[in-house]
Amino acid sequence: MIFITPQITLNENEIREEFIRASGPGGQNVNKVATAVQLYFDVRRSSLPPEVRARLLALARRRINADGALMIEAKRFRTQTQNRDDARARLIALIRQAATPPQPRRKTKPTRAAKETRLQNKRRRGEIKKARRGVTLE
Repeated sequence: MIFITPQITLNENEIREEFIRASGPGGQNVNKVATAVQLYFDVRRSSLPPEVRARLLALARRRINADGALMIEAKRFRTQTQNRDDARARLIALIRQAATPPQPRRKTKPTRAAKETRLQNKRRRGEIKKARRGVTLE
């Protein structure tokens, strides 16, 4: 079990990991050992609560493939275990971010002073632009 929050846990079998060869540091092993990790998490079929699932789909829209699986690639470290831990930590952070509900927006009105300042700035800007225009001879 992977603990995300006190209310949310993930089962290990909901995550699929593939190991690939990574570019970057690794010395002589870089072309021999598959140290990079591609972690796949099927968001749509997961055991997450529906509201967390919807926020996660919106949050990680670019990382979700055509099958609806969230893909995280970790190749920062030289060892497979470190990359695996890094990918899992990034998944947990993403789900925790989706688990926090967004703050409701409070409608506000601009103050009278803010409106006056905005209009004065617009007038001043217009005068500057008017001064740049060439003089027409009639």
